[in-house]
Amino acid sequence: MKYLAGYPASLLEQVRQLVADDKLAALLGQRYPEGVHDIQTDRALYEYVSELKSEFMRKAEPLSKVMFDNKLHVIRNALGTHTTVSRVQGGKLKAKREIRVAGLFKGVPLPWLRMIVVHELAHSKEKSHDKAFYALCAHMEPDYHQLEFDLRLYLTHLETGGGPLWSTASKAP
Repeated sequence: MKYLAGYPASLLEQVRQLVADDKLAALLGQRYPEGVHDIQTDRALYEYVSELKSEFMRKAEPLSKVMFDNKLHVIRNALGTHTTVSRVQGGKLKAKREIRVAGLFKGVPLPWLRMIVVHELAHSKEKSHDKAFYALCAHMEPDYHQLEFDLRLYLTHLETGGGPLWSTASKAP
């Protein structure tokens, strides 16, 4: 259960029991009955991220690009990235900031997409995963820690051979 490393042994045992009893999928389905969100394109994701940024981080540098990346989870073992690329244009140094979100997030409930977007936006202010970083995440999404844990449960479900719990077929653009 690599996605739950660092959690207490008692909690891990509860998760193992849910997996063994084949009840983890049902638990997640009950917690997130709304199913898949409507944000299925890079443009829609950019607008969604921009709204959150303008609500919580008005003074942060603008984002050049926001997109879903289907290779992200496999290649970088990450669910999202926040990068800054500096380029020389004429006599000036220009910084371009971009957020990439794993394609996995097209097929999950909106609260999980919000959680990963909040995580990546927080990196624009706080670079490391420290107390200030998580405080900023919790400010932007009060249920951040529960959502992160539930997402880790879902990743564990997928890792142990379970299939996607929600369908994007009805949400396609």
